[in-house]
Amino acid sequence: MIRIVVADDHLVVREGLRFMLEEADEGFVLVGDAGNGVAALNIVAEVQPDVVLMDLRMPQMDGLEAIKRIRSAWPRIAVLILTTYNEDDLMIRGLQAGACGYLLKDMDRATLFRAIQAAARGEMVVQPEIMARILAHAAHGVSASPVSTTRREVDLTERELQVLASIVHGERNKEIATRLGVSERTVRAHLSSIYAKLDVDSRALAVAVSIERGLLLRQE
Repeated sequence: MIRIVVADDHLVVREGLRFMLEEADEGFVLVGDAGNGVAALNIVAEVQPDVVLMDLRMPQMDGLEAIKRIRSAWPRIAVLILTTYNEDDLMIRGLQAGACGYLLKDMDRATLFRAIQAAARGEMVVQPEIMARILAHAAHGVSASPVSTTRREVDLTERELQVLASIVHGERNKEIATRLGVSERTVRAHLSSIYAKLDVDSRALAVAVSIERGLLLRQE
C-alpha cells in the first residue's frame, strides 16, 4: 500500500482527492490531510507517509517551507506539489526545496495515480505542459536577469546535457539508455557525474539547479 497525506487549505480539494484515492483500486490509502503547513508537518511526523501531496499557498506555514522541513527530517518521503498554471516561479522553488514533481489541480484520475506511483518509486514527476511553462519562465528570467557567469558555468559534457534533458522529459534510465544507444550502467554513471558537478542528490534537484543556471536552455 502507498500511504498518502494531502495538504491543501481548500476543503473541496482535499475532499476531492480523498474521494479519488478511496475509490481507486491502485493500492492507495489516505492516512491524513491538513489545511496548513504546520498541521501537515505534525501529521507527517505522526503517520510517516510514503507520498505527500502539497499545496504551495497555505496559511501559518506555506508549502515551500513545509517541503524543506519534510525533506530535511524525512528524506525518504516523496513530496508532490499541487499547483495551478500561474505559479511558475513557485514551482521552480519547489524543486529547489526538494519536491520530486508537480500535479495540476485539474488533473484526471489516471494522471494522479501514475504520479503517486512514480513518486513512491523515487522518480521525478513533471507533466510535459508544466515543464514547458517552467522552461519558458526560466528563459524569460535568464534574459531579464542573467545568472552570474560563475554560477552558470558548470562543466557538463554534451552527453551529460543529453541525459539531463532526458530527465526533464521524464525518461527513466532504461529509456535514456535505449534512446542514446548506451547501457543503463553508463546512464547511471552520467547521472552520478551530473549530481557531483551540480552538488545535488536527486533528479529533481538536478533539474532545479540546471534551470537556475540556464543549463537546460541550451537543450531547448
